[in-house]
Amino acid sequence: YMESDVSVPEYPILEHEVELEVVRYRKAVTLAVDDLIILRDQNPDTEDHSFLDSHILMLQDPDFQEKIGNRLDRIRKNVEFVLLEEINELVEKLNTLQDLYLRERALDLRDVSKRVLDHLMCREKTSLAQLKSEVILVCSNLMPSDAVAMNKKLVKAIAMDTGGRTTHTAILARSYEIPAVLGIQSATREIRGGDWLIVDGSSGVVIVNPDPEVLETYQRKQADYLRNLDDLVNLRSLPGKTRDGKLILLKSNIETPEEFLSSLTHGADGIGLYRSEFLFIQDGMDVLEETQYEAYTMVLKGMAGRPVTIRTLDLGGDKLTRDMHNAPKEANPILGWRAIRFCLSHREMFKTQLRALLRASIHGDLRIMFPLVSGTGEIDEIYKLLDEVRKELKSQGIPFKAEIPVGTMIEVPSAAMVSDHLAKKVDFFSIGTNDLIQYTLAVDRGNEKIAHLFLPYHPGVLRLVKLVVDNAHKQGITVAMCGEMAADPAAAVLLLGLGLDEFSMSPLGLPRIKKIIRELNFEEAQKVALKALEMSNPEEIERYLKSYLRGYFNDDSFIF
Repeated sequence: YMESDVSVPEYPILEHEVELEVVRYRKAVTLAVDDLIILRDQNPDTEDHSFLDSHILMLQDPDFQEKIGNRLDRIRKNVEFVLLEEINELVEKLNTLQDLYLRERALDLRDVSKRVLDHLMCREKTSLAQLKSEVILVCSNLMPSDAVAMNKKLVKAIAMDTGGRTTHTAILARSYEIPAVLGIQSATREIRGGDWLIVDGSSGVVIVNPDPEVLETYQRKQADYLRNLDDLVNLRSLPGKTRDGKLILLKSNIETPEEFLSSLTHGADGIGLYRSEFLFIQDGMDVLEETQYEAYTMVLKGMAGRPVTIRTLDLGGDKLTRDMHNAPKEANPILGWRAIRFCLSHREMFKTQLRALLRASIHGDLRIMFPLVSGTGEIDEIYKLLDEVRKELKSQGIPFKAEIPVGTMIEVPSAAMVSDHLAKKVDFFSIGTNDLIQYTLAVDRGNEKIAHLFLPYHPGVLRLVKLVVDNAHKQGITVAMCGEMAADPAAAVLLLGLGLDEFSMSPLGLPRIKKIIRELNFEEAQKVALKALEMSNPEEIERYLKSYLRGYFNDDSFIF
């Protein structure tokens, strides 16, 4: 378990369990006191230990321990919840007092209670980069920065309370080929260290301490899955061409430069999305121009002439560098200071990235893409900066390609609505459905409570996709999709029929989508898409598309 802002569980207990909860509480208090004593003894040169001593006294206060016991007996809930309620009540009282000293004690209460809660909930600080043995990671939340840093060879699977299929943790897990089930809500409450788990990322199931028969069944499923995967990978040298000759480019999404190898292994026609922000999430905001240049050059050279689309920094929201964690909190970070907005207010940092990109362009087929653009004004600002960087490089005699395709993500509804204007200013679009869906439907894709409302097949979403494709093609530019919807087998026939030119996804998903596209007929797919657009119910649309695909494939486990 990782230290994080875990929601404290609440569940009823029986009368005979009250004393057991009291014992748990006393043990956690003892461990918390031991922590403070060690902290005090390890820092003998610190002049003022009084705050540590006062925290120890708070933890050992017999009156407070009695209050915990009384509340436990009265409300019959788990001790974590009881402790939090008791602390909240005390803090509320202290905050109403005029005495500043007493009001400040509220912070001490929060601090000491957190130490006790950490022990009650087994929230030990774990370095995922320094794991010594294979584990299944069970956590309330996993920040992208932690996911990037973890030892991918030893983390065999992830089970998480929060999140959903399109949160960045899920995206990274797929990129690293690690099975993950997110949005379980009760994982950290019901799973204990030492439990044996089966994590089925395909069906979203986690089984705790399976019996031998279930274990054997899943071992067979795993063997079948790996065998099918091997068969699919054999398609890597074949084009993504429909039966009637329509060629679709199938590209990969990557987070780190080294992933270009997986892209080649799985038959990618290029890189459709290199999320450059993960270089910053690993190293902090002050990534040197030379470091960036080397990373971009590695990908461009590694892809050996295949096109590489590098997206400029998409920081903010839940993607924070280590030096952004202490920044002032935003009420709505997903709607806030992130992506292109962040870059345009950090112009020197942004220009450094643009310099590194332009310098690297001589090593391959580079395309530059900008995230979260909401209208043409931002594109105009970006072009001004690009022109400045070009002039600087030229004056310094530093080589770069004169003509580099420039594109924009379409992930904000306003961008989709003015895509006819945007298409006149850029060379390509890439639809980021993860954000486009959440902004269109007003559904936070990281909130497990409303995950059921995140509907890729919502007619509002599909109409926006069609509008973007039509406006792009009228202007003669191409449209890719790099959101998770591009990897959805049921969506493949729909997106093909809508006229999408390129699909981009985690390398692991490429062979399956290639097999589906090679079985389909473009003219038929256009008819299917038109029929789907006439439907008003997302579930009806999804059922229709899956039913259509079953006419080509009998193996549901392969398709869905």
